[in-house]
Amino acid sequence: MAKEDKSKQDKPEKKPAPQAQQAAKKKDAPKKEAAAPAPKKSDVPELPAPPARLATYYKDKVVPELMQKFGYSTVMQVPRLRKITVNMGVGETTADKKILDNAVADMAKIAGQKPVVTKARKSIANFKVRAGYPVGCMVTLRGARMYEFFDRLVNLAMPRIRDFRGISNRAFDGRGNYNLGFKEQIIFPEIDYDKIDTLRGMNIAITTTAKTDDEARALLSAFRFPFKH
Repeated sequence: MAKEDKSKQDKPEKKPAPQAQQAAKKKDAPKKEAAAPAPKKSDVPELPAPPARLATYYKDKVVPELMQKFGYSTVMQVPRLRKITVNMGVGETTADKKILDNAVADMAKIAGQKPVVTKARKSIANFKVRAGYPVGCMVTLRGARMYEFFDRLVNLAMPRIRDFRGISNRAFDGRGNYNLGFKEQIIFPEIDYDKIDTLRGMNIAITTTAKTDDEARALLSAFRFPFKH
């Protein structure tokens, strides 16, 4: 018995490996979540977008010109652009639904705003159209986007029309609104001719606050709208 006790005392105690000690320390140590670095905020405040060019032109040039011509007493009586509605009919969607997607993409490039898909109100058997079936797309522009679109329409799109000789000055509805149509969407510089699937026409309705056609005609002429003389 005494020999066994001596042998036990002579044997050195096994110490845990250093790797095991480190693993044990990691388990015992409280877990600290790495805090994500806070985003750096720039000291310079973000500047608002500049106003549209035609909006500034309307206030500086068009308003004084129309007040002098019609004798308005206040600025609020001067007619102004209220909205512009662009409509594109796509009757070929009955055969292929991808045609509507291409039309929506073209409209979004032209207007700079996502269009709304228009649907048929009633069924027409001769055209194979059912009620609620998508037949086109449209977009309504107001504010800065309206002025930017009108600027591109007058100064960029219309001069690119083949054999362009001006726009008719009789397409008013009697309440100061004007309607015009185009046979091709490629007159807008945003559309790449090599990437379109087919040519599509569109209708553009310009809604103003004018009470008469003469006031609306003077408003559009002040923006250098190319009427026929």
